[in-house]
Amino acid sequence: MIYITKSPMSPASVGGVIKRACHAGEDLNKSNLLYKRTNLTMNSVNKTLYIPLYGKASISKKGIILSDKKAEAIWAQAGFKLKGKSKSKWLAYYMAMRSAVFDSWLRQLLETNPDSVVVHIGCGLDSRTERVGLKSESWYDIDFPQVISERKRYYNESDTYHMLGVDVRKLSWVNQLPSGKKAIVVMEGVSMYIERVDLLSLMKRLTEHFCEVNILMDCYTELAAELSKYKNPINDVGVTQVYGIGSPSVLTEGTGLMFIREHEMTPDFMIEQLSKREKFIFKHLYGGRIANRMYRLYEYKSCNEIMSAGSTEAYD
Repeated sequence: MIYITKSPMSPASVGGVIKRACHAGEDLNKSNLLYKRTNLTMNSVNKTLYIPLYGKASISKKGIILSDKKAEAIWAQAGFKLKGKSKSKWLAYYMAMRSAVFDSWLRQLLETNPDSVVVHIGCGLDSRTERVGLKSESWYDIDFPQVISERKRYYNESDTYHMLGVDVRKLSWVNQLPSGKKAIVVMEGVSMYIERVDLLSLMKRLTEHFCEVNILMDCYTELAAELSKYKNPINDVGVTQVYGIGSPSVLTEGTGLMFIREHEMTPDFMIEQLSKREKFIFKHLYGGRIANRMYRLYEYKSCNEIMSAGSTEAYD
């Protein structure tokens, strides 16, 4: 999916902590919520979109952290057979918190930049358009063609809302977006599925196309990418190859971006919504130093003096 999708590696993967954490609590889901679609053919990377969908639907039903009625409805209608760590409640909490942080960041930027184009790369079946609201001049949800085909079963396009089925590594798709405008780019659960050279090329192309770009992106560390070969919820749907970033400065090299700041993936006020027992486990295994060694959330902004805006250079 581009997405390539959206399933973070659990920070508790280190030293078998995930296993202990999962054993410490009950599953989020019972069998009545899990059934396999028989008419959907996707590769392993595309299938990862069901992991965050399940997580957000499950937590939304609890009435905490993230309200996502659309995810609840889609999961109930067209779920996917998940197994193992993919359906851990700890991972579901993590995904709900991550999405809520992205939503908050996007809302704040749209309040001061309502004329911006929203570019949601690796949208999967996410309902961010409904949670945040279509407050921008135009919004583009982007993912692999197979994913967008599935997405169109649940969402409708309009004059301001568009869905593009593309491989984001083939940069010609950017020409379908309005050029010379401000853009807010959401990349949740995407970067770890794109090789560094392709990720740098994508960042460079976006800064060339728009007059100003703000990007929020979650990334695996290099350690997380290495450990993912052995223990990661995405392994349960067949994904074995992911990529990590050693430093946020990596994505500023020749891309026209400057690093702004790192965001907290699991804010304390969200963790406080868990039960007392859950808070203790989550804080120590998912929100502390272990998490920081595995998974980061970086904000970037374009350096307008470096790149010319609205470039029409041809890309294949």
